[in-house]
Amino acid sequence: MQEKKMATWINFSISSAYDAWYPGVAFGLTLISDCRPLSDSAGFDQYKRNLLRKMRKRETLASISRRIDIYDRYFQSFGFECPLPEHLKRTIHSGFPKYNLMVDAHFMAEMCAGILVAVTDFDRIEGRLTLDVARGGEMCAGMGGRQFIMKEAEIVLRDEKDIICVLCQGADEKTKVKPDTSNVLFYSFAVPGIDRAYIVEGLNVAAQTMVQWSGGNIKGLGVFAEGSV
Repeated sequence: MQEKKMATWINFSISSAYDAWYPGVAFGLTLISDCRPLSDSAGFDQYKRNLLRKMRKRETLASISRRIDIYDRYFQSFGFECPLPEHLKRTIHSGFPKYNLMVDAHFMAEMCAGILVAVTDFDRIEGRLTLDVARGGEMCAGMGGRQFIMKEAEIVLRDEKDIICVLCQGADEKTKVKPDTSNVLFYSFAVPGIDRAYIVEGLNVAAQTMVQWSGGNIKGLGVFAEGSV
């Protein structure tokens, strides 16, 4: 499997198999280091409300909904249910969910940009990350003890030991963020029809949220395999 190195601030590459199946379809990452626990819950709640008001504006919401529909159709093509439509419906009616700073930043990035975002503990990743496609029947352990069985050409993210995320099925338990996580990696999969600009937009929401509310430092933000609609 041939690969090409994509960044200097993170050990990441894209496989030739991914390029062959999904030419030009973007993938983005941002790494925020030295994050501390949230100390100003009231201020963060107000920050979330401000973002929510912007997201709920009619034209913005219509644009977000169009992108989420694209993800939904892609998931359905593999026989899976996309979580984004339900997340959007819940956010419109009830606001952003409240878990912890890192997970909340991930949800805000998804909903504000209309894209799929994952959050992970960077220090739990084992070696190089590779954006790849799965072989039919390949298996990996998902979050919460679930077992994922891959379909041919499902988009996956691997470290040097395991598949750590399957686009249509979910992330693993190993790299799940914990209360002591200090180096946080957000990453975002595009699918055919999603422009790279929205990947940048969503990852910026996540990164700036972590900088403002955890005191973290952005080590890098990049979008690779540039996509276009």
